[in-house]
Amino acid sequence: MVTISRTVRRTPTQDGAVLLEIERGQMFCLNSVGSKILELVGSGCDEQEIARRVSAEYGADIDIVRADVREFLETLSRHCILQPCQRPTGGKLETNHDGSDQV
Repeated sequence: MVTISRTVRRTPTQDGAVLLEIERGQMFCLNSVGSKILELVGSGCDEQEIARRVSAEYGADIDIVRADVREFLETLSRHCILQPCQRPTGGKLETNHDGSDQV
C-alpha cells in the first residue's frame, strides 16, 4: 500500500488537480481521473479497490483500468508523489510525548 508523500501540496482545479512536490520543485497536472485516483489513495484504498471504483464510476473495462491504475501509481511513485506506507511489524505501538505514535 502507498500514501501521498508529505512533501506534496495539492490544489484542486476545474479539470482535476495541480501537485507540487516541494523538495524537488516539480509540478504535475492531473486530469479528473488522475485526481480521483489520488483522492482514493489518500483515503486509504489499495490498488484493486481504486481500479474497481474507477471502473464503476467511469464505466470502463476493469482489466484496462487495472493496468492504467498500476502504471499511474508507479509513475507517481517514481516522481516521489507516493511513498510506501510504514506499517508496524509486530512491535508495540507507543505514544510519544507530542501525542504521535511510534513503534
